[in-house]
Amino acid sequence: MAGGGGVTSGSGKNYPGKFTSKVFFTCIVAASGGLIFGYDLGISGGVTSMDSFLEKFFPKVYRKEISVKPSDDQYCKFDSQTLTLFTSSLYLAALLSSMTASRITRGLGRRMTMMLGGLFFAIGAVINGFAENVLMLIIGRVLLGFGIGFANQSVPIYLSEIAPFKYRGAMNIMFQLSITIGILIANLLNYFTAKIEGGWGWRLSLGGAVVPGLVFFFGCFFLTDSPNSLLERNKFEEAKVQLQKIRGIDNVEEEFNDLAKASEAAKLVQNPWREILTRKYRPQLIFAVLIPLFQQLTGMNVFVFYAPVLFKSMGFGNNASLMSALITSVVNFFATLVSIATVDKYGRRTLFLEGGLQMLLCQFVMTVSIASKFGTSGNPGELPLWFSMLVVIAMCVYIAGFAWSWGPLGWLVPSEIFPLEIRSAAQSITVAVNMIFTFCIAQVFTTMLCNLKFGLFIFFAVCVVGMSIFIYKFLPETKGVPIEEMTTVWKNHPRWSKYFVQKDLSCEMGKL
Repeated sequence: MAGGGGVTSGSGKNYPGKFTSKVFFTCIVAASGGLIFGYDLGISGGVTSMDSFLEKFFPKVYRKEISVKPSDDQYCKFDSQTLTLFTSSLYLAALLSSMTASRITRGLGRRMTMMLGGLFFAIGAVINGFAENVLMLIIGRVLLGFGIGFANQSVPIYLSEIAPFKYRGAMNIMFQLSITIGILIANLLNYFTAKIEGGWGWRLSLGGAVVPGLVFFFGCFFLTDSPNSLLERNKFEEAKVQLQKIRGIDNVEEEFNDLAKASEAAKLVQNPWREILTRKYRPQLIFAVLIPLFQQLTGMNVFVFYAPVLFKSMGFGNNASLMSALITSVVNFFATLVSIATVDKYGRRTLFLEGGLQMLLCQFVMTVSIASKFGTSGNPGELPLWFSMLVVIAMCVYIAGFAWSWGPLGWLVPSEIFPLEIRSAAQSITVAVNMIFTFCIAQVFTTMLCNLKFGLFIFFAVCVVGMSIFIYKFLPETKGVPIEEMTTVWKNHPRWSKYFVQKDLSCEMGKL
């Protein structure tokens, strides 16, 4: 295959073990960290489309919204940097906290980092629920961001280390499934709170975030750290007992010895941030940066953030826009189930490429549809039912393509490709890049929509083409490869093997 995409490790490792109920329970509880991220993704766009919320905190946006007539430019009525700062400030906080989380994850373990994430998120939710001014909103959002940064840094690593290698893809994608559940719950809650008399429903929506935060926090009390993390902190006996429990057998010597060797190598690395920049980690580092970047450039988070606003701008009305967002979140959930069922059977590359093609076709349909009705003036006139249905269907098919490809794989692949010595630092880089571009896109989306109009969908379509070509040419297949044997995948890849030649020659010289 071109680019060596079908190359696998050839390591021959096939550790014994069962898929135990303990592993399943552990992965479900840990993956609940995705609830907090998903809840926030879903709740933010819905709340910012509620008139009572806009009138209290963003009166200029509210006055502009109610003054816009159907014959006016619908593209620009939500263009407010202050409003988008409310949404995107969280992601700056998550960016900063993910760097701190790397040290905590390595020094105190994955479990402690996850617990701190749940606690920060719950505190931020309480502040937002009782907010009386924009400053309180921003403080609450920053604490929510700390929670998300800690959770997104630690949970994918924990899941990849706990799961048996044959089921690592499916178990890791439980994190993305929890994100979709969070989005679904948030959109469902927004739909009902928007109808509450008195206009205080937004407080329930924002304050309700305390529930997933506490579920995640208290759930972590039932977890133990991964064997990898325990070995990293010299807890050898506890690590072996934990490995026996999660594998369901007593004979775990081969896997435990490999984990112990990886742990010893990790202890030789004093500064993982400096080490990750060395030549031998260049291939993995490229993907740790580009995969979360590409994930944002699909445009998916734009639709999740602003689906209610987007549909409202298209003339669907307030409740109709929230209902449309609810429909798309249901699609997101069920499509993620497809990814869980197929990722360890067909592999990461297949899902990446199929999802990219599906999103590209839908972006083309949406571009043509919106261009034909809104044009460059942003004045659609009266929107017929068939047009509204076409846009919703196209968006649903688009979201399905993302939900079984770039959504879950954007977290899975970076968490499984790095050796133990730099795994925490690498995941922090992945989270940081994700949050940087989530922030940037959230901050400029309404301005881009106002200026690019329907061309915004063309922009993301071009990005999807570029990232799909990159995956086809450069990403090796990682399914079915033990996590501590992942280096062999890169050694056997024709485009990346050159980065390991010098290291292998040094090893040979050492033997002589």
